[in-house]
Amino acid sequence: MLRIIAGKAKGTRIASVQGLATRPTGDRVKEALFNILGPAVKGSLFLDLYAGSGSIGLEALSRGAGDVVWVDASRACTAQIRANLEKARLSGGTVYTNDVFRALAQLERGGRQFDFVFLDPPYEQGLVKKTLEHPALLGVLKNDGIIIAEASKKEEAPRGMSKLCLKREERYGDNQLLFYDMRGS
Repeated sequence: MLRIIAGKAKGTRIASVQGLATRPTGDRVKEALFNILGPAVKGSLFLDLYAGSGSIGLEALSRGAGDVVWVDASRACTAQIRANLEKARLSGGTVYTNDVFRALAQLERGGRQFDFVFLDPPYEQGLVKKTLEHPALLGVLKNDGIIIAEASKKEEAPRGMSKLCLKREERYGDNQLLFYDMRGS
């Protein structure tokens, strides 16, 4: 069982979809992530891609994010995110059932921009690199925004792409958190 670690909904137990290949971010990694992001989360615009149970976005919302958008292609996952939002009694979020790449293009066309973009795709399928290289990703990231990718430690972290640069890398057991920003930021 997952829980919200801090903020308005601290201690709320949330559920993940059983039987799917979802792999919720553990409390240790989640706590480390939000310790790194610190007070910058308050009032921020937060995008949670490959959202699964929605626990990262829920944590951001609980800690005072101004708006959270969750994207997952699985209807079961997005239904679970809505149920978790209701259980946590949090508001200020939008849940999209959509392919991440289509959702990024739609968000970009709509002029949406985020302070934080978190992505936690299925491990070892090359989706971290593919998502980081997607042109619309830069379009939805504010100039001083940060992209955080959760990946298996077995996956090679792209060091830098055309306009993104790996600024920080943290390892926790079999997982790693990769922090990117725009070159020159």
